[in-house]
Amino acid sequence: MAKTKVPQIEEQTGETQQAEEQQAEGIAQAEEQQPAETAQADESTQAVTEAVDETDGKEKSASFFKTRIKEPLRDFFHTVRMFFPESEPKYKEAKYTRAELRERFKKRLEHMTPKEQRKLKIQRALSWAWPVCRAVIIAGLCFIILYPLIFMLSTAFRTRADMTDPTVLWIPRHFTLQNVFDAARTMEYWPTFRNTVIINIGCSIIQVFACAMTGYGFARFNFKGKAILFFIVVLQILVPAQVIKIPQFKFFRYFDPFGLATLIGGEPINFINSPVTMYLPAVLGNGIRAGLFIFLFRQSFRGLPKELEDAAYLDGCSPFKTFLTVMAPNTSSTFLTVFLFSIVWYWNDYYVTSTFFTNFGIMALKLKNLDAAITKVVFGNTTVPPRDLVVWLEAGSLIGILPILVLYIGLQRYFTEGISRSGLTGM
Repeated sequence: MAKTKVPQIEEQTGETQQAEEQQAEGIAQAEEQQPAETAQADESTQAVTEAVDETDGKEKSASFFKTRIKEPLRDFFHTVRMFFPESEPKYKEAKYTRAELRERFKKRLEHMTPKEQRKLKIQRALSWAWPVCRAVIIAGLCFIILYPLIFMLSTAFRTRADMTDPTVLWIPRHFTLQNVFDAARTMEYWPTFRNTVIINIGCSIIQVFACAMTGYGFARFNFKGKAILFFIVVLQILVPAQVIKIPQFKFFRYFDPFGLATLIGGEPINFINSPVTMYLPAVLGNGIRAGLFIFLFRQSFRGLPKELEDAAYLDGCSPFKTFLTVMAPNTSSTFLTVFLFSIVWYWNDYYVTSTFFTNFGIMALKLKNLDAAITKVVFGNTTVPPRDLVVWLEAGSLIGILPILVLYIGLQRYFTEGISRSGLTGM
């Protein structure tokens, strides 16, 4: 028994030592593999970090490109497109030669009755004639409107000798600016310009506001005598200024409301040669062409929805505040149109101003008497043929209308928009 147990113990001891050796070898192999796995994990972590950093960089660059370059460019081109609206897409039609069109027309006639054929031939003749007539009418109107301006530009910069030279038609042979300087000196241009601007701008602003309030009253409110008062407004458009010239002159020459001026000062007030003669009618809605302006405002306010005023009244606005904060901003184009009309008519008017002013420098009055002034200032009251004065007259007319031309060119888009939205188009 003792001999059999010894080999068994020895075998168990050998197996235990073998297991310990295998375990030690496994631990050694694990220790050897651990640095490699750690290095591999570090490499993969570094790669992921680099990828994340690269992605963040791309996102930052994309965000920078979007916020600093792409969006500003998009906003810029969007603003540019607002001034150049895109036209509606047109479908391309098949193009035919003249011979093909004639053949198609003949085939179409074969399937029609004689009455239908005559009608179609007339329609075709009219379709060909109308574009020609339209082009002739437009060319004629452009010539009538532009010819005086072209002649003015051509003549204002000529010398006196070019006017008597039959070979000079449109382009001056001797270009000069002396005509412009002489005309400006004769007209006393800058003091005259200042006086005209004071009269024009002040009267235009006052008249626009007065006519706008009057037109708003006719458009939105019902009161007794409304029809009669509007008939008087229409009479302002129809009755010429010459009819009321003498009564107006006597009114301002002997200004005595209710006898108060005579009672206080002993005699009536004389407003001749005073800007009051232009400002007072503008304040009372009776300035130059005021009837037309009231009609334009009435038509413009009638085209606005009534709900705008109802909403303003619910918010506690008075009628006057509703007019200022709601109605006036929605008719800004009409305000601008009336303002431009008023400036132009006040600037060009010499009939009304010559009635009330005799020694007050206004541009229209200076142009009216420019020939006599040129003869006196430039030629020393010597006799000058009328043809020789043309170059100075055209130079004076050019510098006289130049401010209005500049104003119109700068505000042309708003002017045409106001015309299209005002009562002139039946709004």
